[in-house]
Amino acid sequence: MARELRSCRDAAFQTREIPVDWRLANMTLIYKEGQKEAPGNCRPVSLTSVPGKVMEQIISSAITWHKQDNQVIRPRQHGFMKGRSCLTNLISFYDKVTCLVDERKAVDIVYLDFTKAFDTISHSILLENLGAYGLDGSMLRWVKKLAGWLGPKSCGEWS
Repeated sequence: MARELRSCRDAAFQTREIPVDWRLANMTLIYKEGQKEAPGNCRPVSLTSVPGKVMEQIISSAITWHKQDNQVIRPRQHGFMKGRSCLTNLISFYDKVTCLVDERKAVDIVYLDFTKAFDTISHSILLENLGAYGLDGSMLRWVKKLAGWLGPKSCGEWS
């Protein structure tokens, strides 16, 4: 089976086309709590295909290598970085604030809540910015095709 998947992947790379099946998602609803009839009491979960997930990981790795090789991401970036987390960010932040306070400098702190910030991102603006940071045309086409999700396919009522 691995040979067949590799063959599909290689064909997809050569043609720059992603099979439709790789972009379809089976959607199911996971019941949380409360009345089952209330829409807010369930969470939709999209189950995408394994080859599609593998292709996403390959592209994600290529983008990660690009941003590290070209120093696109600042060293202080903690979110979405391997080996870094909220905890490493908090430690770094606390260290910086402590140093400033020790030097008797004024410190202002502003907290912003970006909850669901990426739910409404414009794909065209995202692609434009990726291009501005040096991602090549073929990789941009892959990202565009993967972002062109075809939508959910219902696969049941409740899980």
